[in-house]
Order: sequence, then structure tokens, then C-alpha cells
Amino acid sequence: MIALFQAIWKQKLIIIATTAVCGLLALIYAYAVTPEYKVTSVLRPAAINELDALNRSGVYTLPPSEALLKVGASLESYDSRLGFFRENQELFEKFKKPGRSLEQSFEEFNRDSLKLTQPDPKKADSLSAFIGLELNYPQGVDGVQILNGFVDYAINAERDQIAADLKVIVNNRLTELKGKINAARSGYENDKEARIATLEEADALKRAQLQDELKALRNQLKAQRADRMAQLGEAIGIARSLGIQKPTTPSALGDSARSGDSSIMRTEITNQQIPLYFMGVEALEAERLALQQRKTDDFTEARIAQIARELQLLQSNREVEVLKQRQNEDVFLQGVEPLRAEVVRLSNLSNLDFTNLKLVSIDRKALAPTSPVKPKKALILLLGLVLGGMLGVLIALVRHYAQARVAGPQPSMAPALSATLTRSNDAGLSGKTLQNDRS
Repeated sequence: MIALFQAIWKQKLIIIATTAVCGLLALIYAYAVTPEYKVTSVLRPAAINELDALNRSGVYTLPPSEALLKVGASLESYDSRLGFFRENQELFEKFKKPGRSLEQSFEEFNRDSLKLTQPDPKKADSLSAFIGLELNYPQGVDGVQILNGFVDYAINAERDQIAADLKVIVNNRLTELKGKINAARSGYENDKEARIATLEEADALKRAQLQDELKALRNQLKAQRADRMAQLGEAIGIARSLGIQKPTTPSALGDSARSGDSSIMRTEITNQQIPLYFMGVEALEAERLALQQRKTDDFTEARIAQIARELQLLQSNREVEVLKQRQNEDVFLQGVEPLRAEVVRLSNLSNLDFTNLKLVSIDRKALAPTSPVKPKKALILLLGLVLGGMLGVLIALVRHYAQARVAGPQPSMAPALSATLTRSNDAGLSGKTLQNDRS
């Protein structure tokens, strides 16, 4: 080892020169390679009051933690990243390479440059949830604008998605409520038509019953008049046979045959009905003539006048007229007031301003870095010097063994070799002498 070290030490200039050259090459590489920078943005859950307007809508609930996850999913989404890449191609000119399509250039950028970080659930280092986004970019690229722009793009995209989801939910709920109101309106119209039909049917039935009663009463009066005329005819015959021309009474008829004082006044009390023929021929014939000349018997029955009044009232049903003349029938719908109030409330949700909806809190925006993360010049220089030293030692060893093989054994090693050979010969001679003595 001492001889080896001496051989290496004799070639120290070669080792130093090799180390210096490698260090110089490493230093040139460190300054020649394009610097790479790194920016970071951190997002945390928004305050509860930021999402209060959305959560109080009653149709869309979004806790701050879920909003952060939605934005994180948008930041991690390949489609969101590609959309931002397409819309801001002027920011990604450095990532484009000849012969590659836009999607291929984006694929390399998405794989190597952009990274999403989240807290490790197994570790309790972070006191609250967060989402970090890191961007590595070469010199000449505005990485701060790219990262901050992409964060804003993802937040706006998620905000637009929430607005679209809320609009769809509200429209579906409005459609459902309007369907219920239309069902209530249809039920009301059916009830109204049924009510009108019921009233008209009741009026028709009542009218038919009254007309039947009127007809029966008139036939009854006609029969009573015929019976009265028959009675009058019979009474006229009796009165004519008795010679009664003027109305009289049974007692007066008995006293008419006796002569006497004609100035006698009689008062007759009886509980029996006096026969009709005592009315006399003249009165009976006058009554029969009047009955024969009568054209209608309606005035003789008070019920006929009542029937006529009822028929007159049945000619127009005021309730039916009022039902048919209703203009705004929605005010008569039953049980739709809560539905209408909900429709008005949901309609007002369409005016909800989402531009100021804060889904997440940007805890740290990307800022321009003060130094690149790559290359690490000191580390590269140190590595170059170490590798140069190792290469120099290797060259020295190779030269040493190459020279030793060409020149043969070294003079410094000859005495040792001759002493070794002498000891070997002496050992051989003593061995042969011992063998001869034994034989």
C-alpha cells in the first residue's frame, strides 16, 4: 500500500489536473444549463360566511371542506389543465417543441412540471386541510402568472359549474312545483266543471219535477171543474123541479107555502151543509156558465203560482253563472300558497351573484422566486471535483501498472527477490541431503 501510495503521489500533477478539468467542466455545465425555478400556491378552506348565501338557498349545500375538495379536483383534472393550456398558449411557448402536437407538449408539461400536494392523513403536522400546487419551469417562462392564472381558472371553472348545477336544480324544482300547481289547477277545473254539471243537473231535475207537478195539478183542477159542473147540473135539475129560482134555505122553503105575515125575521142555526140546489136555478146556472167559459184553472190553486215562481228562478242559476264568469281562477286554488311562495323564492335564486362567491381561501399566492432550484451549482462543482479526483487516481494507477509491466521488476525490489530465491535454494538442498541420509 505504501508503494502504491508512492506511485500515486508521484503522479499528483495528473490527478490535480484531472480534478481541475472535471471541476471546470462541472462549473461550465452548472452555468450553461438552463436554470429551473419553482413556485408554490397553497389553498385552504374558505370561511363559513363566504358560502352562507349558497347554503341558505336550501337547494345546494356546500361546506367549506367540500368546496376545497371540488377546487382540488378541478386543479388535478386533466381536462381543466388542458383547457387552461389551450386558452393561454402564449404562456407555454417554451414548452412547445417542433414536431409535437399541442396535446403532446401539454402531456410533457403536465407530467413533469405541475404537481398537486395534500397533507398526509397519517401525519398531524398540518392543523387544517390545505391543497398545494407546485410548478417547476425553466428560465424565460412566467411561472408565477401560469400558476396563479391556473388557480384562478380552476376556481372560476368550479364556480361556473356550481352555478350551472344550481341552475339545473332550481329549474328542475320549478318544473316540479309548476307541475303541482298545474295539477291543482286541473283538479280545480275538474271540480268546477263537476260542480256546474251537478248544479245544472239538479236544476233540470227540479224543473222536471215542478213541471210534472204543474201538469198533475192542472189535470186535477180540470177534473174538479168537470165534477163541479156535473154537480151544478144535477142541482139545477133539482132546483128547477122544486121551483127554487132564488137562493133559499130549507126552513124558508117550508114556510113559503103558508100564508102569513111576511115581515117575520128568522135566524136559522144548523151544523149541516145546505144542499147545493137551495142556491136556486139562477145562481146555479150562472156558476155553471162561468165554469164552462173558464179557460184556465190556474188561479184557483195557490201552488200553481208557487210552481211558476220556482220555474222562473230555475231559468238561470246564479251560482253557475258566477262560476263560468270567473276571470282569475288561480286565486280559488286550494293548498297552492306554499307552492307559489316556493316558486317565487326559487325564481329569486336565479339572480344569485356567483362572481363574488369565494370557494376557497388562497393562503399563499405564487411569488417570483429569488433563486433557481436547479441546477445546484455548489453541489455540481463538488461532485465534479470528487469525480475528477477519482478519475485522476484511476489514471495514475493505470499509468503505474502499465509502466511496471513494460519495464519489468523494479530495482528496488531486486534484493528482496534475490534473498527470496536464495532461501528457496537452501531449503531445497537441505531437503535433498536429508533424503540421502535416510536412504
